[in-house]
Amino acid sequence: MYDQYQAIIFDMDGTLVDSGQLHEVGWTQTLNHYQIPIDRPLMRSLAGVPTKRTIEILLDTFGVSATASLDEMNDYKERVVAEVAHQYVKPTALIEVANRYAGVKPISIGTGAYTDEARAIIGHCGIAHLIDHVVGADLVAHPKPAPDTFLRCAQLMGVAPEHCVVFEDSKLGLEAAQRAGMTGIDVLDVLGIENDYFL
Repeated sequence: MYDQYQAIIFDMDGTLVDSGQLHEVGWTQTLNHYQIPIDRPLMRSLAGVPTKRTIEILLDTFGVSATASLDEMNDYKERVVAEVAHQYVKPTALIEVANRYAGVKPISIGTGAYTDEARAIIGHCGIAHLIDHVVGADLVAHPKPAPDTFLRCAQLMGVAPEHCVVFEDSKLGLEAAQRAGMTGIDVLDVLGIENDYFL
């Protein structure tokens, strides 16, 4: 059903990879460790926002003073996620789309996660061989909802943005796809894939 597009871009967390519980565990341990309140609806609304920016928003929202640097808190969360990722992650139903078009059309992951973390997670899922390029938040000047992530994917694939389709689970990601001039597919609306992240 996606034959009309020349290239495919997947968001990772909550889209191609079921990782909601992984990141909920990572955030819960991190926020408790640094004594930052946890507001589940707020955390869910920040899905796809890079770690450091999420921490900044939380500190500002709750008027809390940071007990450590953003770098230290980011690194702490990354360590937690890396240690337990193998227990939690698995591909979603979108793996069928990836399998269908791998080797037929270029496929990228455009994610708010950092590139190394994303590569590790798709490795745990056993799907790295299906993905041609991975673009994380560390590879662009402005993460989602800016279009940079998806435009970088298109550039790496050698395909014009208007010929790319983006699969996303978050409003920020769908906005980024629209701003990039790409067709955005809301995986919850179209495919019934829901990210079980701070539900």
